[in-house]
Amino acid sequence: MQAEELRALQAPLKNEYRSKPEAALITLRASGHLGEENISCRVDTGKALVEAGLHPAGGGDGSFACSGDMLLEALVACAGVTLKAVSTALSIPLRAGTVKAEGDLDFRGTLGVDKQAPVGFKEVRLRFELDTDASPADVEKLISLTERYCVIYQTLRNPPSVTLEVGNVA
Repeated sequence: MQAEELRALQAPLKNEYRSKPEAALITLRASGHLGEENISCRVDTGKALVEAGLHPAGGGDGSFACSGDMLLEALVACAGVTLKAVSTALSIPLRAGTVKAEGDLDFRGTLGVDKQAPVGFKEVRLRFELDTDASPADVEKLISLTERYCVIYQTLRNPPSVTLEVGNVA
């Protein structure tokens, strides 16, 4: 895709969102069903069905997807798509690239072994490896704008309020 094509696709959306800001606010949804025999949850991604379960460090056998891995995969996907969109919009050529994320977990927290150990990632690192002839200034701008516009990155950096409810299965 070329910059002009991307602009043509996004221009009507941007115009609508400028004139009707409420149109830009959408609610994304996800749902899953608890496993009947396994400690698992089946999540319909809209493109495939993923069954998540315990990580081996938490007692799983490794046969299910780990939700921690899925979080990192979502970060990689979002950062990669955002980087490609920004490079396209700015006409910064990329021959190839790799996006990598890794995060550190202390399973003492999630297993309740140590009440002082955090539950969740202590640190997450995102790395881009790019094959480009772009100037260092262009690469810096590309990364800066990717950081600014990547939804998952920004959500992790600036967590939203999260609520939890319990209801009955209908």
